[in-house]
Amino acid sequence: MCDDDDIRELLAVAEASPNDALPLAEQLIAAYPGDARLHFFRGSLLAGSGRPIEAHASLSRAVELAPDFALARFQLGFFELTSGEPVRAQATWAPLSALPDDHYLRQFVTGLTHLIHDRFGETIAALESGIAANAETPPLNHDMQLIIDQCRPLLDPASETEEASPTSFLLGQLGRGSLH
Repeated sequence: MCDDDDIRELLAVAEASPNDALPLAEQLIAAYPGDARLHFFRGSLLAGSGRPIEAHASLSRAVELAPDFALARFQLGFFELTSGEPVRAQATWAPLSALPDDHYLRQFVTGLTHLIHDRFGETIAALESGIAANAETPPLNHDMQLIIDQCRPLLDPASETEEASPTSFLLGQLGRGSLH
């Protein structure tokens, strides 16, 4: 396992100079290939820099190495959802149903599952509940708030278009966004 000081350094580099974080993450992975946190971080960096195939591989590796790493599992499923693979996302998230009902990740999964089925009111309620419970990963709250903001106008059926379902449109917008 990578030393916590090295993890803190990686996080500091990512905050100060994101372009320098990926090479450092790869160096640390070479030294500690079994550390799921490093693979998760690398996957997040790759997703943010528009390299989805590599991002998916890194996030998947993090979950393979640490199946109980709930945040990595959530992010892998979120990445799959925003890549247009809702069934795969739900399968990835399935073990998160063991989390307590009021855990923020479980609330986020509940909200995103409602989104998959175009239940926008339920989506908003669950995501807001998750945001209220999440003090651990604030950047994730930003992503969930973006979804809420896109869902609010969709509560009015008159705003839907005939060309694409609201969920397809929303997921297309998120796919161009960030992954924290």
